[in-house]
Amino acid sequence: MACKLGKSFPQKLKLLLIVACLGSVLTWIVVHNMQDLLRDVYPQPLAKTLQRWVGVQMVPRDPHCPPLVSPTPTTRPLCPFLSPYLRGAVGLKFDAQLTFKQVQKNNPKVREGRYGPQECHPVQRVAILIPYRNRERHLLYLLEHLHPFLQRQLLEYGIYIINQAGNGVFNRAKLLNVGFLESLKEHQWDCFIFHDVDLVPENDFNLYLCDHEPKHLVVGRNATGYKLRYKGYFGGATAMTKEQFTRVNGFSNRYWGWGGEDDDLRIRVQQQKMKVVRPPLEIARYTMTFHTRDHGNEVNPVRMELLKKVSQVWSKDGLNSCAYKVLSVEHNPLYINITVDIGGPRHNPKVAV
Repeated sequence: MACKLGKSFPQKLKLLLIVACLGSVLTWIVVHNMQDLLRDVYPQPLAKTLQRWVGVQMVPRDPHCPPLVSPTPTTRPLCPFLSPYLRGAVGLKFDAQLTFKQVQKNNPKVREGRYGPQECHPVQRVAILIPYRNRERHLLYLLEHLHPFLQRQLLEYGIYIINQAGNGVFNRAKLLNVGFLESLKEHQWDCFIFHDVDLVPENDFNLYLCDHEPKHLVVGRNATGYKLRYKGYFGGATAMTKEQFTRVNGFSNRYWGWGGEDDDLRIRVQQQKMKVVRPPLEIARYTMTFHTRDHGNEVNPVRMELLKKVSQVWSKDGLNSCAYKVLSVEHNPLYINITVDIGGPRHNPKVAV
């Protein structure tokens, strides 16, 4: 159907109709391309789930139709939202003899912890932020699976390990604040994945992209029988845009030890009139690499008291109050390592309940 403009139309109305027509064409192209990808790549049961999720109704398309978009030789097309390289659920194996050199050899296109597709422009630039201390084997297993996982999704990404120096009480949330602030000094990332080192994604249809609302990626994991831990759970791996994370003032810096910081972040999100979205349970599945609780990361005994005060302190406790000292930044072949001194509870008098 063509859009025809008569001479009697005012100039502004002509422009408006042209924009409307172009918008309709672009929408049609995106929807039909997504339909092709869903039909050709996804297993049938999963395709039906994803249709419900993204709101795309599958319809047959004439196989003799020419390609809808023909990129010119001098430009790269935008990467598809659903990459044709996705495999779905894969069986995870953890080789006790695995080395970092082997993982590096298997990912030759990763340079200093970063990767970008050459065939197309990525939809988003994604920073993976991993709080860390003394978990080398877990990190190795995660990198082994996460690098190819992200490459199959055609993402431009960087993996940042935020390594807490010393043997003091661990502070996951503050390390993630540091990772957010320091990674932006290197690159203009669009999306941030706050990711635990001991959780490995099982299905690459679980897209590591940010959404219009903060996104929780870990709907199920082996340790909980592939069920959500509890209704308001917002931990393990979450995705937020720069704007979303800044709007809530990041994580609280006051959670020393295990527990509470992810619930604090969820409360901040809700107070800013945002809501948490999740992928379907069928694809948002993770394997937790088991371990005993780390020394220095014992359960935080005051976490419940801190949670009661989120509404009072969130605007003063977060990105705008994150004090730390970067000790080193190393661009290793598979990741960027940021070693940081974040002090401890005794250096943060304002953390008192």
